[in-house]
Amino acid sequence: MTQADLLILGGGLVGSALAVALDAHGISSIVIDPADPDAILAASHDGRASAIAAAPLRMLEAIGLAEDLAGKGCPIESIRVSDGLKPGKLDFDPQEGEGALGTMFENRDLRRALMAAAQRAPLVDVRMKTRALSVDRDAHGVTATLDSGETVRAQLLIGAEGRASPTRDAALLRVARWTYDHAAIVTSLHHEHSHENTAFEIFYPQGPFAILPLNDDEAGHRSAIVWSVKRSEEAGMMKLSERGFLAEADKKMGGFLGKLGPLGPRFSYPLGFHHAAKITAERLALVGDAAHGIHPIAGQGVNVGFRDVAALVEVLVEGKRLGLDMGDPALLSRYERWRSLDTMMVSIATDALTHLFGIPGGAANAARRFGLSAVDRIPTLKNWFMSEARGESGKVPRLLHGEMA
Repeated sequence: MTQADLLILGGGLVGSALAVALDAHGISSIVIDPADPDAILAASHDGRASAIAAAPLRMLEAIGLAEDLAGKGCPIESIRVSDGLKPGKLDFDPQEGEGALGTMFENRDLRRALMAAAQRAPLVDVRMKTRALSVDRDAHGVTATLDSGETVRAQLLIGAEGRASPTRDAALLRVARWTYDHAAIVTSLHHEHSHENTAFEIFYPQGPFAILPLNDDEAGHRSAIVWSVKRSEEAGMMKLSERGFLAEADKKMGGFLGKLGPLGPRFSYPLGFHHAAKITAERLALVGDAAHGIHPIAGQGVNVGFRDVAALVEVLVEGKRLGLDMGDPALLSRYERWRSLDTMMVSIATDALTHLFGIPGGAANAARRFGLSAVDRIPTLKNWFMSEARGESGKVPRLLHGEMA
């Protein structure tokens, strides 16, 4: 029977990051994931790109991924928010010496780097193309039977399988959830003029339109697009010819990046919200989308998951120093308290923004533009928003400072 300190169900971005971070602190884990590595690393699997905030990127570098990620990301040196293409905008620009607000990575590059780090970590036992047929938690530990017939044991179970987490549901942890009448169309496109390392969030009543800087390639300047459309329009937008899609995108962008194209592969994802009322139970903790899923309006989804990782690692490392069992209720209670307020505030804020910028009408547009311009002129408020964007608000775990827990 194989044993480890933690059993992690789900080897995606957050689950893999947790395993590698634990290894860096001398804590062992077994990672179980049914996915085929070759399939999930293929360009056709996932066209998304993620804006990794400055603090989570410091964590990834601290746990040994600096070399794996070198040259893969595009720094975000400025963020511009506007209500459509009309006057009245909000710019976020770091002060001299503060560094980038975040870095854009294509998800497959992040996934490849994290999987490589997990494979080489001596205290991480990765089992891809493997399922847990049964998992039992009791006062003495966690026991799982795998589809290989093997039994594994651990002190603590981690649910990291994503939005439809079976571990969360099996634990009967209640979840508040709703769907938005929108889908996100995700792609990449080339453009004539440089993005100058600026991310643009343009709000329309039909949904937000985000232009996120990517590294140039041999074809020229490139950005990722996250285009929120009504569910009723999703199928039509996906079927548009490349020329037609680029023409519609050009209308949303107002031509400021010049001629558009060629266009990358298109992907479509339904948008929804969910938030677990509790993220711990007996010998169980949830991380990432298993615990909370938010609208991509502020690009904070995976960053919130990495903040879960940093907090949980710090709690477990301090518990280990005190000689506590990894599944000790006091440790889980501390993790619950630490993460509950932060995740709830981010969830409420993104949901409120989604509804606020979706209100149609001239009066609403004027009010939003006035609000954006007002925030733009108030340094204290702008600094708070920038702190949120960097992942540096609230009580920040040591890993997010780039320090070992």
